[in-house]
Amino acid sequence: MFDLIIRNGTIVDGTGTAPFSGDIAIKDGRIAALGKVDGDAADIIEADGLLVAPGWVDTHSHMDGQATWDPLCSPALNHGITTLVMGNCGVGFAPCLPDEKSHRDLIEVMEDVEDIPGSALDEGIEWNWETFPEYLDTLDKFPRAVDVAAQVPHCALRVYVMGERGVNNEEATPEDIEKMANIVRESIEAGAMGFSTSRTELHTTRHGDVMPGTYSAEDELLGIGKSLGEVGRGVYQLVSDWGNWEQEMQWMKKLSIDNNCQINFTIFYQKEEQWPRVLKQLEFVKEANEQGAKLVPNIGLRPVSVLMNFNGTVNPFFMHQNFAKLAELSPEERIAELKKPDVRAAILAEPTPSIGHDVADRMATDFDMMFELGDNPNYEPRLEDSVGAKAREAGVSPQEYAYDALLKNDGQAMLYFPIMGYDCGNLERQLDMLQNEYSVISLSDTGAHCGVLCDASIPTQLLAYFTRDRIRGRKLSVEEAIKMHTADTANCMGLTDRGTLEVGKKADINIIDYDGLKLHAPKMVYDLPAGGRRVFQEAEGYRYTLVSGQVVMRDGQATDARPGKLIRAA
Repeated sequence: MFDLIIRNGTIVDGTGTAPFSGDIAIKDGRIAALGKVDGDAADIIEADGLLVAPGWVDTHSHMDGQATWDPLCSPALNHGITTLVMGNCGVGFAPCLPDEKSHRDLIEVMEDVEDIPGSALDEGIEWNWETFPEYLDTLDKFPRAVDVAAQVPHCALRVYVMGERGVNNEEATPEDIEKMANIVRESIEAGAMGFSTSRTELHTTRHGDVMPGTYSAEDELLGIGKSLGEVGRGVYQLVSDWGNWEQEMQWMKKLSIDNNCQINFTIFYQKEEQWPRVLKQLEFVKEANEQGAKLVPNIGLRPVSVLMNFNGTVNPFFMHQNFAKLAELSPEERIAELKKPDVRAAILAEPTPSIGHDVADRMATDFDMMFELGDNPNYEPRLEDSVGAKAREAGVSPQEYAYDALLKNDGQAMLYFPIMGYDCGNLERQLDMLQNEYSVISLSDTGAHCGVLCDASIPTQLLAYFTRDRIRGRKLSVEEAIKMHTADTANCMGLTDRGTLEVGKKADINIIDYDGLKLHAPKMVYDLPAGGRRVFQEAEGYRYTLVSGQVVMRDGQATDARPGKLIRAA
């Protein structure tokens, strides 16, 4: 007898082949039969009229802290994500010396770089570890609904080995590099998925400093990377500004070939004039991979963006002194004050300050790249629908229009601000990158940037919008979109036991009302430890989400099932 049979579903198996009708039988957490299944089962799910697909595999999350206290790793399950890979961008919480200052330093970096409330991390993390293998053991013991995997973060590693020299981005000595390589080797042998680092000046702390490891020399980067070759497995993940992209990608190519390891790296661009650089990078990848490298561009479905809200991290007035006066108020009190005519007048009358940081200054001034997100969130708005354009049409200042737009829905309304890569006013460039033969969809940042986005919703947008609702450009087939976020992402991380619906594979499955699949408008909630805030976005249309054959989410509600595990690479 089977544990469960899913009957009469429209199966999209993740391989890229066309949908077909059939049944799926599950036994002991794995797919036991597929097609026309005869036999009995302890439970039956009737999936007539529903789409049956693998669970989404998220290669770029920042659940490193939350995964130690939240069994659901929400909002992952709300969007059908069944596997989360953590420890990206060089940030994380292990290894770490067992003292309060070391804990505080790592929390501050995560708060500043990834916009996760420090109070939530401080209350939620119990610090039952010092070494990275001990961190894995802590993850392993915690009951959870989804599977998680972890990478060794360069920031924590560098500070653990080098202390204040690492914090100050001083050059690592050969002895430092050897110690770091040994720790990475030990961690991968214990089950870490690999190593990650950050090379971008966007990742700065509250003190205006780039995070540890940003300026590491090639001998450090290559020296740590050799541990992957010595163990014979593991990925190397990084994000970069690509200031000198050719030099950066040359050492990546060398590292990959010398150690027979895969390098996952994020590609994005700021302005349209940088698009030729992206094309050259993709051509470099093709040539390098033909020579034996394994370079995998990781591409976001959306441009690098933020959501603006009066109770969020940023809005066009967040640098105004008259707005700063409201910082200590509760969300309800802040909105009540902002509705007062005299408060509105004072904020709008104040000249927009500049702090000399391009991105921050644009958040206060670039109204032609701000858009009302709306109740049916639109992540591909027309440039002529920007706040700036609507303000001109209404005969008011863009500041006035933005202020009033943010007060809609009792202050829950949000402005969508694609910071980079949206000059052309559509998502065609994202699709160009995503459909490159070597690229993989990524960069959801699940669990991070709590005050400015909820890109855990990306797989829902991928399926609902890019295969069904899009009218402003080409669409993807259902089977192509699902393969992108299941088989391709699983294979990208070496997770060969999942990502497709095939006999013997892990029974991580989404059963979806495709016609009814829909994103809700994001909203600000305060449900993290210590009342920490985050942007939260729900979806409807996910009828069932299964992990290892057990239903962990039904019609948007979590069950009590906890089949999730720590994935230990082997």
